[in-house]
Amino acid sequence: MKRFFTDTGVEVPAVTTDQMREVDRIAIEETGPNLFQMMENAGRNLALLAMEILGKDWQQSKIVVLAGSGGNGGGGICAARHLANRGTDVTLCLAAPDRLGEVPAFQHQIFQGTSGKEVDAKDLGQVAPDFILDALIGYSLRAAPRGVAAELIRWANGTKAPILSLDVPSGVDSTTGQADGDFIKPRWTMTLALPKTGLLPEKTGKLFLADIGIPEETYRRMGLAYVPPFGDRFRVPLTFR
Repeated sequence: MKRFFTDTGVEVPAVTTDQMREVDRIAIEETGPNLFQMMENAGRNLALLAMEILGKDWQQSKIVVLAGSGGNGGGGICAARHLANRGTDVTLCLAAPDRLGEVPAFQHQIFQGTSGKEVDAKDLGQVAPDFILDALIGYSLRAAPRGVAAELIRWANGTKAPILSLDVPSGVDSTTGQADGDFIKPRWTMTLALPKTGLLPEKTGKLFLADIGIPEETYRRMGLAYVPPFGDRFRVPLTFR
């Protein structure tokens, strides 16, 4: 069985979708942090990684953020705000603006106070991005993407712009790594808290792990053999071997 290691040799346990859902439940209901905090940490890390990848040209880059209606989308909206706050040319496209969950809706409300732009999915053809952040689906995938989400995935892949996915490339099953329909083909993936068993190198591109503030006690309650992997960083590269 393949395993995940940081660049300093720390092994990080991989979890299935159901296990990750339970980690989130324990954090939200028992140990903390709450969903607002985790989403903020995810979005800030995503924005920082995007700037790191783009290098010295980050402020001149046209960035499109594709965001779904759930927690993954909320992280993307948060990243869009942090990038906009730093003067980047950011365009946010929501897959289902009328179905945003409570916390993503709060993130969207804050985003509307920035210089960031918004575009309807039907008008994305007029946008030529230099870089795309994929925050459409995450680990909540239940079936092949349909409707607007599928259209956005096809659009993103068709632009040939480099893509950074949040948590799991949209359309990929986080447990198995299978994709039964359209799926994002990223150059990088930044997964959250723990790697998922379906994060196969051929689907993720270069893989990073981001700290969203979950304490060790959460993992202990899950019975996971967890050693804090971040050291003095909030994002670390992962290899699969």
